Amino acid sequence: MVQKEQVIEAIKQVYDPEIPVDIYELGLIYDITILPLNNIEVLMTLTSPNCPAADIIPSQVEEKIKAIEGVHEVKVHLTFEPPYTTDRMSEVAKLELGFA
Repeated sequence: MVQKEQVIEAIKQVYDPEIPVDIYELGLIYDITILPLNNIEVLMTLTSPNCPAADIIPSQVEEKIKAIEGVHEVKVHLTFEPPYTTDRMSEVAKLELGFA
C-alpha cells in the first residue's frame, strides 16, 4: 500500500519555476487521496489562474507520483476555490521567501 508520506515526498520534488520552494511547502496541494489499488488523486491549485507554468506543474506532479513503486493511476485536479493565499505556505516556505 502506498503511503501518503511517499506521495508528499514525490510532490516535494516539484517546484514552481519562478519560486525556489517546492509546491507542497508553498501550500498548493489542497488534498491527497489514496484510493483502492493505489490510485492517487490530488487536488491542487496554482499561485494564480494565469500562472505561466499551469500546464507544467500538474503534469510534473502526476509524473513524480507515478514514479512511486506500486502506484497504479494518478489524477491531478486543479481548482481555484478557495483562491490561493500566502497564508497556506509552510513556515519553511515563509522563511525561504522572507515572509516570516
